[in-house]
Amino acid sequence: MNGIERIAQAIDAARQDQRPALVAFMTGGFPTRESFQDHLESLTTHADLVEIGVPFTDPMADGVTIQNSSKVALEQGVTLGWILDEIGQREWPAPILLMSYLNPLIAMGDQLAPRCKAAGVAGIICPDLPLDENDLLKPDLEANALALVNLVTPVTTPERLKQLCDTATGFVYAVTVTGTTGGAKSGGPGNAAPVTETVVDYLKTIKQVSNVPVCAGFGIRTPEQVTALGAHADGVIVGSALVEQLAEGNDPGVFLQYLKGQ
Repeated sequence: MNGIERIAQAIDAARQDQRPALVAFMTGGFPTRESFQDHLESLTTHADLVEIGVPFTDPMADGVTIQNSSKVALEQGVTLGWILDEIGQREWPAPILLMSYLNPLIAMGDQLAPRCKAAGVAGIICPDLPLDENDLLKPDLEANALALVNLVTPVTTPERLKQLCDTATGFVYAVTVTGTTGGAKSGGPGNAAPVTETVVDYLKTIKQVSNVPVCAGFGIRTPEQVTALGAHADGVIVGSALVEQLAEGNDPGVFLQYLKGQ
């Protein structure tokens, strides 16, 4: 089974359980390089899909929490190559995607896709890859059956939304806020932003356009949000709240169980 098929299978399995797929994010090598394998084991055991953030010095889509985690990882010498070597040491219970900015990816050149495939990576999410520049990554990823997940936002125009959905593989990443990751601490349950009718209408619009699953992310930190968003999306992505758990020395798997209402 190739990377794209593993992603589809994981989302379908969650759907059969009548729940949204839970997509967990961690920054590679945070809080320590030595704890990476243990935390990845926990996340891939309790989540349906796992994103590993490649630390980068100019993470434009990330809020303070993930920016800080990237800084800590970079200070320890974490690189894309190190992350791939760590992932490739064994098989993991859930499919793994990389979330990286463009510079670290293109720096690996034509070895990127083959090394990702060899490590067992299922796909890549690249927030600063313009749609018009997809050819920098997409042909090589497709040749190795790896997904290239496109991001859409509440300010994406209808024409652009269709183009992004038509060219996405794996799933479409629906950013639910017009801001950075983790920035939705605004007074709702669990200090999280409420899921408004505007957000619901936005997700319904994407679902009508997209031929691949739609996963909603940015600012997710409570089971109430997971349930509310999951009624209108195929998956829910949790990032900064998990990184906060890691920073506090907690097992991220326990937090994922909380989000599932277990």
